[in-house]
Amino acid sequence: MNETKDFLRPIDTQSIVQRVINRLTKAMINKELKVGDKLPTEIELAKSFGVGRNSIREAIKILVAFGVFEIRRPEGTFVTNEFSDKMLDPLLYGIILDESNSLESLKELREWIDWGILRLAVVKAEENDIFELEKSFEDLKAALFEEEINKIFEADNNFHVALNNAAHNSLFFKIADLIRVLTSEIRMRTIKKMLSLNKLQELEIAHKDLLDAVKKSNATLSREIIVDGYFYNYDVV
Repeated sequence: MNETKDFLRPIDTQSIVQRVINRLTKAMINKELKVGDKLPTEIELAKSFGVGRNSIREAIKILVAFGVFEIRRPEGTFVTNEFSDKMLDPLLYGIILDESNSLESLKELREWIDWGILRLAVVKAEENDIFELEKSFEDLKAALFEEEINKIFEADNNFHVALNNAAHNSLFFKIADLIRVLTSEIRMRTIKKMLSLNKLQELEIAHKDLLDAVKKSNATLSREIIVDGYFYNYDVV
């Protein structure tokens, strides 16, 4: 006799939709549901869980919105087989709506993500990555020379995208992309502050240090190379 999978046993009725989500999530963690697997039908899940079809439908709808499941008509519902930007949306809104010292937490997260990316880029950057970094740095220097805030912001962003690419880690890239969205106001304020203080050359030097670290494969560099480039000492946040 076939043994019923753990995630298909009946569940109790409190917070039904969330409990269905939790059960399906646990099934993926435990590899009872794997990437590309087709889910049982709503009727089958409702019967196994001992809950109504509406609860199953709502739970699946939420997980589809998160990019965890995908509906392929007429085949059915499947565990998605690739990372989706939608998976980061709950994290994005969670950080935006967090009222408990979120700015300080964001600064710390930014520091450690940027540091991790630099460490990987130092080891994994390829010839084309170096070329893109150098090109992005030259674009940044040109924008700094023009002292055009929006151009500087865009060039700075492009430089860090090139640095992220050089790390060759898709998860780091996705999280760093999210961090850039969340810190866009801080970064714009930094550029304006540095311009008002006539400190744009320091922005250039900070990016040159990052470029040189990657070009020279400097694996012994300290985390200060990242932190110093935020210019928090100039009261920008």
